[in-house]
Amino acid sequence: MSLYTFGLTGGIEKVCQTLAKALSNLTEENSGLKFKHFSMYDTSAQINPLYLEPKYFKGFGGNKLFFMLASIWKGLQSDTIILSHINLLIIVPFIKFLSPKTKIILYAHGIEIWDSLPLWKREILQNDLEIWAVSNFTANKIALTHQISKTHIKILNNAIDPYFHWPKYFEKPAQLLKRFKLDANQPILYTLTRLNGAEGYKGYDRVLAALPPLIKKFPQLIYIIAGKADEMEIERLSQYIKSYGIDQNVKIIGFINESEKVDYYQLADVFIMPSSMEGFGIVFIEAAACGVQTIGGNKDGSTDALLNGELGKLISPDNIVEIELAIEHCLNQKVEPQQIQAKCRKHFSFENYQSQITQHLHLILKKT
Repeated sequence: MSLYTFGLTGGIEKVCQTLAKALSNLTEENSGLKFKHFSMYDTSAQINPLYLEPKYFKGFGGNKLFFMLASIWKGLQSDTIILSHINLLIIVPFIKFLSPKTKIILYAHGIEIWDSLPLWKREILQNDLEIWAVSNFTANKIALTHQISKTHIKILNNAIDPYFHWPKYFEKPAQLLKRFKLDANQPILYTLTRLNGAEGYKGYDRVLAALPPLIKKFPQLIYIIAGKADEMEIERLSQYIKSYGIDQNVKIIGFINESEKVDYYQLADVFIMPSSMEGFGIVFIEAAACGVQTIGGNKDGSTDALLNGELGKLISPDNIVEIELAIEHCLNQKVEPQQIQAKCRKHFSFENYQSQITQHLHLILKKT
């Protein structure tokens, strides 16, 4: 069950799509399994058939009461229920009261579950379900914050989307070089994230602060910041960039089409996002899947995405000098993109993700 799966384009929605694809695959491969995906806010017409066939999906178009009643009824007929968001916990008491043996799993992503919760939600987390956390950081934070036994928490790292294009060749795309009037030998930094002043934890401000001394060493350095942005944040960043005198070295390009996502990763020499409150960070593994060096923060779920420093460089996200030195190090070293991609594929491929889900479900059903 989800709030949205296809109607929004955020990180949680992408995880829901990948999870739905894995569960539908398992159902197709095993005639003994039955699977149905309910979405509170999507309509049935919004389904993407690449991830789910219509027979597996029902959208309720925001009809909360109908969704609640249908979810409880379907839940009572099911052995296992997976909730993709903590805001769906409201159905748990009803199902557990009527069917105590039903197994319930909550997918825990990040910030939505880190903060304090009402008593009734904490009691459900502590007693009535198993939690699948996308990172060790999220698992540890919710165990501490909500006094949850770690025996109730499993780690299920996010994965590369099953339809992500893993590049075979590693060259900067000519069309993007031409579009932005760049040279193939120019050092390029890249961040892909939502630009929202209210969040403030993605770290691009601190990358901008690290640029002036770097530009003295790499005069042609370009920093590209991509992602949907609100006007106030763009205005704030523009003033920030002007104050540092780095107008010619920074490009804020806004939303990019999914069809060009891989091209933008390949345009970069370094992908960097020194965030401090990331539940996992799918963009890190997407960059690595494209053979790009990555830099992330060492205080959040980025550590899982970067395999504790094996897949990319971890730095203190608040330390501008560390950010500067990490960028300089990456720009000066020679890397084999194929090796970065191979390590990423080994740990974060969709096939590996689906295998882990199979193992987790087998263990929970074994307890029934």
